[in-house]
Amino acid sequence: MTVQQKSIDELEARLGYRFHDATNLWAALTHASAVDASLLRVGERLEFLGDAVLGLVFSDLLIASYPSHNEGQLSRFRSALVSTISFAAKARELELNRFLKLGKGEEKTGGREKPSILAAVYEAVMAAIFIDGGYERVKMVVREHFGTAIEQVARIETIDPKTEFQELCQQIHRSTPVYRVVAEEGPDHARAFVVDVLVGDWAVARGSGASKRAAEQDAARRALQQPLHSKGQDS
Repeated sequence: MTVQQKSIDELEARLGYRFHDATNLWAALTHASAVDASLLRVGERLEFLGDAVLGLVFSDLLIASYPSHNEGQLSRFRSALVSTISFAAKARELELNRFLKLGKGEEKTGGREKPSILAAVYEAVMAAIFIDGGYERVKMVVREHFGTAIEQVARIETIDPKTEFQELCQQIHRSTPVYRVVAEEGPDHARAFVVDVLVGDWAVARGSGASKRAAEQDAARRALQQPLHSKGQDS
């Protein structure tokens, strides 16, 4: 057995899917920084497709899991699940970063741990499964990866953004967000605090307020609104 075949077997076991043709899988794991500028960046095309496929898959799974919830609630649940945070966490859990092919520059700057890259590679790999096995196989894999999170996502419904974001982080990737004051502005009678909310070492969002608590709530609210490809304060 070749080293490459051994890697494929290990990765397929982690994903819970066996490819008929691993060509698109390797393309999905090849970051744009490792591709000559004159060549087509297939990984980015797969990421584009995976973004659409995963949006549909999560919508499908949520409809089935929450038959009595309305469109607004389902959209809220989907936004919580279809995010850089959740996809990057799942990529780490599956150890996709071990199989990534990066350019030298991206390798030196810690590309294997960047949430934006990890989330993108998860999307691209799901697109590769879609091409290789079809929609139902992707749905099966995603259900296996996110089944518990889908079952629990309704519990994040709360009026408190800080509590909601903490619940989300704990449910999806088993960590608690940390709040860090980065600035204090204004006179003593009218202080304004600026706070970053971090998941691991990633600054997801920044908020401000007249007190530390208010700034933390604002940061959490902004974190909950982050679109999939936002890099927070690390961009």
